[in-house]
Amino acid sequence: MSETHKTDPNIKSPCIRQCCLDDDEICVGCYRTMKEIMVWQQSNQSEKLAILANCSIRKKKHDFLHP
Repeated sequence: MSETHKTDPNIKSPCIRQCCLDDDEICVGCYRTMKEIMVWQQSNQSEKLAILANCSIRKKKHDFLHP
């Protein structure tokens, strides 16, 4: 297994234990999709960082639409 494909346990999951999916199947607690939640543990550092970036975008969109 190459270094770029190893999982990175140092990047913490964004889960805040408020797991509930909205109508778009996005978790209202961490803003991950179901697929992102399912692959988190097997994801490498760059994949986890991409997931976190997507979560941030989704949260900003949510906060803008639901002030």
